[in-house]
Amino acid sequence: MSNKRNYTKEDIKRFAEEENVRYLRLQFTDILGTIKNVEIPISQLDKALDNEMMFDGSSIEGFVRIEESDMKLYPDLNTWVIFPWTTGKGKVARLICDIYKPDGTPFEGDPRSNLKRVLNRMKDMGYTDFNLGPEPEFFLFKLDEKGKPTLELNDDGGYFDLAPTDLGENCRRDIVLELEDMGFEVEASHHEVASGQHEIDFKYADAITACDNIQTFKLVVKTIARKHNLHATFMPKPLEGISGNGMHFNVSLFKDGENAFFNPDGELELSDDAYHFIAGIQEHARGFTSICNPLVNSYKRLVPGYEAPCYIAWSAQNRSPLIRIPSSRGLSTRVEVRSVDPAANPYMALATILEAGLDGIRNKKEATKPVDENIYDMNREQREAEGVEDLPSTLYTALKALREDKVIQDALGPHIYKQFLGSKNIEWDMYRTSVSEWEREQYLSQY
Repeated sequence: MSNKRNYTKEDIKRFAEEENVRYLRLQFTDILGTIKNVEIPISQLDKALDNEMMFDGSSIEGFVRIEESDMKLYPDLNTWVIFPWTTGKGKVARLICDIYKPDGTPFEGDPRSNLKRVLNRMKDMGYTDFNLGPEPEFFLFKLDEKGKPTLELNDDGGYFDLAPTDLGENCRRDIVLELEDMGFEVEASHHEVASGQHEIDFKYADAITACDNIQTFKLVVKTIARKHNLHATFMPKPLEGISGNGMHFNVSLFKDGENAFFNPDGELELSDDAYHFIAGIQEHARGFTSICNPLVNSYKRLVPGYEAPCYIAWSAQNRSPLIRIPSSRGLSTRVEVRSVDPAANPYMALATILEAGLDGIRNKKEATKPVDENIYDMNREQREAEGVEDLPSTLYTALKALREDKVIQDALGPHIYKQFLGSKNIEWDMYRTSVSEWEREQYLSQY
């Protein structure tokens, strides 16, 4: 388990004074996964710690209508971090907040509070912890003289390459050092398959902490890349013809310190809970795809040939299915969901994956048999014979699957579901009606 901090208001005030913190950023995440900040001078610290900082919710995408706009920020004291790159005259610290309504109840449109709601349902079933180890990937592109991102990659390195081909090495090393300064336990950092692509894996943590870490990680990566005159992007598929950015979710369920997925006597040393959980993920995979892959662009990554999954199957051996069971057992037994990409709102993605798995456990669903041969080599008939379904291939079909999946809607709650669906329908329509360069190249002279 990750070491839980337990900071008090007095601790926070002491840290702020000892470290000469001048500004405090109160952070939260909107429904589209974007980090929002309310920055206050440190003179307002007491007010913030007493949960009295208000902000206008109607100005945030997918939050509220004008008439219900006043929201309160409740900082989570254990998320206190000083940004290491803000040394000098006045340091900047941050606290991640939950959003509450003025009447003191959690706001249904806050993805972080919503994940806590789903975790409480898990606890009602007798489980104590749900852990996540994420593997986010990103590309580094050069900036032009105006500071705008180009499509020029920072290197032509390959998987696990070292400098001198990997020019991103210095940038990546700085990112890792900053993360470690902020208390991250970085487990691995390496060049990925595609040129200019990098992955940094950090230690698993409980669900809320892990999602907070993902959001902090994105902020650090983008900030430090800019210092190296590079633009870091978590866009799922920035360039065609090379691999896209994934963010595999390694999840494990615990009951009183014991891994609920592990059974030394079970088949593959997996417990019944693990098999039911896998079955739940399989059943609701199409339903949660629009949450885990929320952009039009996400579906350019979920295509055969680039290591990203496009088929709903599981295996303890190969890497082509949606669900992989890594070889570690004991406390490290986990289920790896490989479709998630880093454009996803982590709180929402994890809530839907957890609810899908819990639905499998509640209803004792049966997992299909594992598919251990390479699914990419099978034709449609062979896949159908193995019971392997396709993941949605466009945002449109993914939203259609979401509209048909009550369990996943329930994992989001009515407010987030409705706002997300509305926003994504608009995105799909804008994409569907835009005319691309590809179409003009193909058709303009021919027709």
